Amino acid sequence: MTAQNNPLTDRVALVAGATRGAGRGIAVELGAAGATVYVTGRSVRGKRSEYNRPETIEETAELVTAAGGSGIAVPTDHLVPAQVKALVARIDAEQGRLDVLVNDIFGGDFLAAWDMPVWEHSLDDGLRLLRLAIETHIVTAHHAFPLLIRNPGGLVVEVTDGTAEYNEENYRLNVFYDLAKITPIRLARSWAHELGQHGATAVALTPGWLRSELMLDIYGVTEENWRDACAKQPHFVISETPHFVGRAVAALAADPQRDRWQGASLSSGGLAREYGFTDLDGSAPDAWRYVVEVQDAGKPADATGYR
Repeated sequence: MTAQNNPLTDRVALVAGATRGAGRGIAVELGAAGATVYVTGRSVRGKRSEYNRPETIEETAELVTAAGGSGIAVPTDHLVPAQVKALVARIDAEQGRLDVLVNDIFGGDFLAAWDMPVWEHSLDDGLRLLRLAIETHIVTAHHAFPLLIRNPGGLVVEVTDGTAEYNEENYRLNVFYDLAKITPIRLARSWAHELGQHGATAVALTPGWLRSELMLDIYGVTEENWRDACAKQPHFVISETPHFVGRAVAALAADPQRDRWQGASLSSGGLAREYGFTDLDGSAPDAWRYVVEVQDAGKPADATGYR
């Protein structure tokens, strides 16, 4: 394989929260670009997390390796600083470097009640969601950044749901979810301020309407027949696979001029226009533009010009 086909050969990445969804897609596409990828999460074979989904980090690591990289699964609860510290120490001992950190931990899908005011929402569930979605990212940054800045050129990606413009202008489901999804955008700006002088770049990145394992299950479809879900939700036509945002991260990591995005809020669709990558089916869905111009505008579902 050539360096052009494997631009991330000799690069080391940590995808925190890589069990499923965007995290898994990102890990696999970093592997496809040749990277060594440490994948973390709490769902392991023989022991599911509170999410109670069947996907595991071992499966993700195997997919990374099958794609052409080297996948390494490390069970980690990112709410436990000692576990994160041990994780980073292991990466240092085994690789001596960290080039890419992807903060993708969330785990709050089953904790958020939609359109419920704060006084009616479960306080325990809401605060748990915030810990999973925000505290984990800060704990991980605290322990991983010293290794990341050892060599110039590092990349930090804060994964969220929604662009800065959309999240700042719209209320997102409830106060806990709203905070959980706006905070990574602010964290990326903070990391940019702290890391820029060390030659590292930090960005926030959102996928579009993600055809995650959970979303496919909700609609009772598979990746092979996902379009059947459009009968129930026509706007699902703009959805994308987790590989699409994965290719966005791989493109950023391979771009020697990625510091032009320092502190920016980016989307998979927007970066596809910039870098020319596509989803698995050859399309390049621009989901957030579609959401604003079609879905939220109350127009009939029509992805023409958005894919």
